[in-house]
Amino acid sequence: MDTILPPDADALRERGAALLRARQPREALALFDRAVALGADPLEVGGERWMAAMLLGDFPTAWEVSDLVLSRTAPDGFNDPGKPHHQRAVWDGNPFDGRRVLVRCYSGLGDDIQFCRYLPLLARRASGLVVQAPESRHELFAALPGVDAVFPLGDDVELPPFDVQAELMELAHAFRTSLETIPADVPYIRPEPARIAVQAARFERRERLAVGLAWAAGAWDGGHRTLPPEAVERLTEVPGIDWICLQRGPALADAGRLPFRDRGERTESLFDTAAMIASLDLVISVDTSVAHLAGAMGAPVWTLLRCEADWRWMVEREDSPWYPTMRLFRQPEEGAWVAVADRVAETLAAFAR
Repeated sequence: MDTILPPDADALRERGAALLRARQPREALALFDRAVALGADPLEVGGERWMAAMLLGDFPTAWEVSDLVLSRTAPDGFNDPGKPHHQRAVWDGNPFDGRRVLVRCYSGLGDDIQFCRYLPLLARRASGLVVQAPESRHELFAALPGVDAVFPLGDDVELPPFDVQAELMELAHAFRTSLETIPADVPYIRPEPARIAVQAARFERRERLAVGLAWAAGAWDGGHRTLPPEAVERLTEVPGIDWICLQRGPALADAGRLPFRDRGERTESLFDTAAMIASLDLVISVDTSVAHLAGAMGAPVWTLLRCEADWRWMVEREDSPWYPTMRLFRQPEEGAWVAVADRVAETLAAFAR
């Protein structure tokens, strides 16, 4: 008789979800599996099982969930225009080899930077490859080997004929990626030398470390990935550092209160940001597109993560198999950004010495 865990499938799922939020994915996955054994629909717990598996780096189990979603999706349910872009399943499981492939980019900028690494690999298998993406990403995708053309995002955009379509983030599943086969050769984003020279001229190099900082992520998650002012202050008080602003988006308006040494126009161009990163010794960033960009460039980058970090950062790791030059600093508990800043500041001070 079970006196520890409730035998009811719904209760098991609820407890598993709480463990998952607490970033105890191994224990959560065991409860989800038990709920399925007790009769829960595998698809109803699929999203949570997928998340738990990915946090553990157990990609094969996650792909089993993704395969189930494929098998349960009606033929007319792919790229359903009745759903928001980020909720659409696009790839129907058909192979890419020798076919004309359309890749749609429905996720965030950081996602696009992380998963665009698959496009050159896909181009080697396909007979043609075109990408549909927000216009702010066109320069990024057009620079990748094998991409024939890039089109604006929209359901009414006229596209060339294609045989298979997929959303960019679905390519990891389509390629059956494992921890051992993540395509992690960096850099795969390279700003032009002339652009680097322009950005480098925006600050005067001294006999000190030049460190770029991005302290705020997008507001879609309620600001949980954004450093509070006291944490930013702890970082910028470290002696012997020339701080350079890498912030993008609305939070850039707060840059004037921080001791940045770069002068002149700060743009929203992804490749201007990349060019500045190429001029620096180190990047420190919260979980946002700047961290992905630095990682994709093979630049040294320290990424600051909330306790309930996204699946791509897994758990109990200080490194990332997606980005070989990245180091991870995690909150010890939710909201403890000052503790993260103190650890980063101590490490940075030693690095500067």
